[in-house]
Amino acid sequence: MTKPRKLIGLLAIAASSVSLLAVQAGVAQDNPIDNLSPVTDEMLTDPPDGDWLMWRRTYDGWGYSPLEEINKDNVGDLQLAWAWGMSPGGRTQETPLVHDGILYLQNASHLIQALDGATGELIWEYEYELPDDVNPNGERSKAIYDDKLFIATRDAHLIALDAKTGQLIWDKQVANYEHGFAFSSGPIVANGVVVQGMTSCSNAQPGGCFFTGHDADTGEELWRVYTIARGDTPEGNSWNGLPLESRHGASAWITGSYDPEQNLIFAGVGQPYPWNVEIAGLTPPSSDPNVTNEALYTNSTLAIDVTTGELEWYHQYLETDSLDLDYAYERILVDLPFNGEMRQQVVTTGKIGIIESLDRTTGEWLWAQETAPQNVVLSIDPETGEKEINPEVIPVIGETTFNCPADPGAKAWQATAYSPRTETLYLPTVEFCSNTTVNPLDPGEIYTGGGLQTFARVPHPDGDGNIGQVRAIDLTDQSEVWQYRQYAPITSSTLPTAGGLVFVGSLDRKFMALDDETGEVLWESGPLSNSLESFPISYEAGGKQYVAVVANWASGLGRLASLTPDIRLPVDNPATLYVFALPD
Repeated sequence: MTKPRKLIGLLAIAASSVSLLAVQAGVAQDNPIDNLSPVTDEMLTDPPDGDWLMWRRTYDGWGYSPLEEINKDNVGDLQLAWAWGMSPGGRTQETPLVHDGILYLQNASHLIQALDGATGELIWEYEYELPDDVNPNGERSKAIYDDKLFIATRDAHLIALDAKTGQLIWDKQVANYEHGFAFSSGPIVANGVVVQGMTSCSNAQPGGCFFTGHDADTGEELWRVYTIARGDTPEGNSWNGLPLESRHGASAWITGSYDPEQNLIFAGVGQPYPWNVEIAGLTPPSSDPNVTNEALYTNSTLAIDVTTGELEWYHQYLETDSLDLDYAYERILVDLPFNGEMRQQVVTTGKIGIIESLDRTTGEWLWAQETAPQNVVLSIDPETGEKEINPEVIPVIGETTFNCPADPGAKAWQATAYSPRTETLYLPTVEFCSNTTVNPLDPGEIYTGGGLQTFARVPHPDGDGNIGQVRAIDLTDQSEVWQYRQYAPITSSTLPTAGGLVFVGSLDRKFMALDDETGEVLWESGPLSNSLESFPISYEAGGKQYVAVVANWASGLGRLASLTPDIRLPVDNPATLYVFALPD
C-alpha cells in the first residue's frame, strides 16, 4: 500500500503538518532561506566557490572544492561546528547539496531536509513515504536547478520540491518498482534537462535498465536510452543470440558528468546478470558469425546527447563480465596532454582498480593505469584498450576460483576526485581477494534475480595487512605520486581542496585530512558515530568554510567488515551528518 506524501514545513504556509514550536521559533528570527537565489544554467556551469550544487560539485565530476580558508597550516585546528542526527537504519551514501548557505539532506527514510549551513538549524522538511514493501535506502545524490530540488526515490519516482519551502511541485513515476526497478543515485540537470539513471536490474528485469531525460518544469519524460542493446545491429546482436527478455543487468548506478560544449552526458553502465557467464547464456559462444557475446552496453561509458537522447558513442571496458567488476562509476572530464597532444579526456576507474581514459569527443581509448593489485586482467592492448582476461579466475560451476579483487572492488562507488592544483587524481582503494563459487540453478529453475555467486573475501596473500589506501595518480603522465596505507578499509570518496588537503573517511569511524602533495596525515577527527561510507563536501555559509560528511554503514562496503572483525560498529546503524570548521 502506498501512503500519501507529506510535507512538514517549519516555515511554509502550505505545510500539511507543522510543529507549532518550530513555527514560533521560525518567526522569531530571520530565515536564511529567504535570500535563496534561483540556480541558473550559468551557475551550474561555473558554480560559486562556496556552493556544492551537484553530486561531484561540478559538471566535470572533479569533486574538488576551490575553498582555501582551511589549509595545510591550520587544518590541525579543525573542530566540530555542528552535527545532525539522521533517520536511523536503512542505508545511505548521502551527498549533501549546498546553495547560498542552505544545506539539503536526504535521509535513508526519504525524509528531505533543508538546514542552515552555518548553524545546523532545521528550516523545513518533506517526507516522501515509501510503499510498505520498499526498503528505506537513501540515494547517493540529488540535484538543484532554478527553484527546484530534484529527488530520486527507491520506488522509481522522480520528484521536484520547491527549494525554499519544501512543497511538492511534481511527482513522476518513471518505472514500476513492483517489477524490480529502483533508483540508487539522483539526477544531474544539464541544459534544462533532468537526466536520471535506472537501477536494480539485477532483479531479473528483462531487457535491463535505461537513462531518461525529463522536463525540469513538469517531469515529463523527453527521451529514454536503454543500457542493454537491442535490435538487429552489431550492438543488439552482442548477447550471444539471447532474446531481449533473457538479457539482464546493465544498471545505471551512478550519476554521470556533462560537457556543455558538446552537450553530452557521460555515464557508466553496470555489469550483466547473473554473473556466471554460463548461467547468463553468454557462453559457449554462438556459431553465428553475426552474433557476439560482449553483452553491450554493460561495463561501458555512454555518451548521450542531453537534448535528443541520441547515443553518440560508447566504449566497453570489460566484456562478458563474470566477476561483478563493473565500470559504472564517476566520469571525470579533464583537458590534459597525452603523447604530446592536448586531449579532451573522460577518465574512470572500474572495480578492478584500473584507471582508463577516453577521448570524450570521439570515444577513442587513450590509456590505462593499474593501481591496486589484481589478477583478472593479464594484459591491455596499448592501442585499443582490449583486455586479456586470466582464464583461471573465471568462475566455473562445481569449482572454486580465486580472484583479486573481490566483488566490492578495489575501487567501488566511493568516488575518486581530481585536483587542478596538483593535476592529480585521488583514488580510494582496498586490497583484498575472494574464493569464488557459483550457485547454479537447479534443472528447469528460472532465473529470478541476483548474481548467483558467493564471494568468500580474504586478505590479499601478498599484502602487508593494510587493507585501505589512498593513491595519488598524476594524470599528466599516469605516475603514482604517493600512497597512503592503513589497516581499516577506506570507505568514503576523496575530497581535495584548494587549501592543499584531501579529506577521506574510513570504516573505523575516522575522518582525516591528508597533504595533497605528500599523503601525510595532517588532521584526524577521532571516532565518529559510525563508519564513513559517503561523499564529503566543502562549502561556505556566512563567509566561513565548512567540511561536511555523513557517518553511516551497511552501504555495500560494509561487506569489507569481514576482513577486519576487530573493528566494531554500532548495531543500530546510526546515521549522522558531521560539519567541521576552524574556530572563530
